[in-house]
Amino acid sequence: MRLVVQRVARAQVSVENKLVGKIGKGLLVFVGFSRGDEIEKADGLAAKLLHLRIFSDELGKMNLSLLDVKGEVLIISQFTLYADLTGRRPSFTESAKPEKASELYEYFKYQVETLIKKENPSFKNVESGVFGAHMSVELENDGPVTICLEK
Repeated sequence: MRLVVQRVARAQVSVENKLVGKIGKGLLVFVGFSRGDEIEKADGLAAKLLHLRIFSDELGKMNLSLLDVKGEVLIISQFTLYADLTGRRPSFTESAKPEKASELYEYFKYQVETLIKKENPSFKNVESGVFGAHMSVELENDGPVTICLEK
């Protein structure tokens, strides 16, 4: 399981010119799944994601987590994170099959939302794209700060 996490001032995702997810300050998370991934990996990465100290404190140091700043989350499925670039054309043989990836994606979103609400019961919800859809993602990267996580 791979995550590309971007600290954003805002982000949104559209499918067929319809807005399906939108956040303000928080994290835009691209998530990809490999053939061997199981829910235990999603549990571990969800917890790590929420506690990453990549937001600036009052001294400008990256010392605060998403939970500390009460940020929002937008999660986008992206099977291309498992592209094999041995040749000129990417191969996606290491990516999980769509049925399994969809199950893991839904579980990961649920787990992130559950962990956030445990810490912050007033949290609204985790925003997301549409699994398997062609999406248009817009973001204003804050920093820029981009972190890659893998389990």
